Amino acid sequence: MALADNLKKARQKANLSQAEMADKLNLNVRTYGSYERGERDVSTALLRNICQALDISSDELLETKTSHIIEPNASIPPSDKVHMIPIFGSVAAGFGAYADSDILGYMPLVVENSYDVENTLIIKVEGESMYPIICDGDKIVVRKQDSVDNGRIAVIMIGDEAVVKRIECDKNKLILHSINPMFSPRVIEGEALADCRIVGLVQQVIKAV
Repeated sequence: MALADNLKKARQKANLSQAEMADKLNLNVRTYGSYERGERDVSTALLRNICQALDISSDELLETKTSHIIEPNASIPPSDKVHMIPIFGSVAAGFGAYADSDILGYMPLVVENSYDVENTLIIKVEGESMYPIICDGDKIVVRKQDSVDNGRIAVIMIGDEAVVKRIECDKNKLILHSINPMFSPRVIEGEALADCRIVGLVQQVIKAV
């Protein structure tokens, strides 16, 4: 119900009635109302249209954690919430940048919303630029999406290179921050922006043992 609640709050914040919102989405008001009541799953395409209509990022609607690993001593979650999520050996492989994008294996993950399953993946991270939050060998749970809020950790494609950085958008440039102070910020601006795109939001870090 988290997305449904967030959708209702975002619509009310925009001072729109359900009828006005439905009209913006080319839906009848009854169908739109079913999304706010959590009776229907919101597809990725509809989520994008909602964000455009409300002039917000998908991150704002999906601010509640949508997935988590199954802890050994945790209560058993409903079977329809547990999905086997693919694990990729590198960030680039996870987003199909290279031909060697073989899946290393699968991990059971609780995904609260069924429409998030196809857009969720796990990536084994190499390097220390995001230390101590993300260390070499850790795995990250990523939700595929093309925008995130400032200050969030995201996966960014720069040509065929994929990086995990904290995002800062500043007018006509994108600043990619490492958490490890030994690594300087990377500034993408001018024509280079055309070859740079956000492809996912890091939702969770699974520490290596």
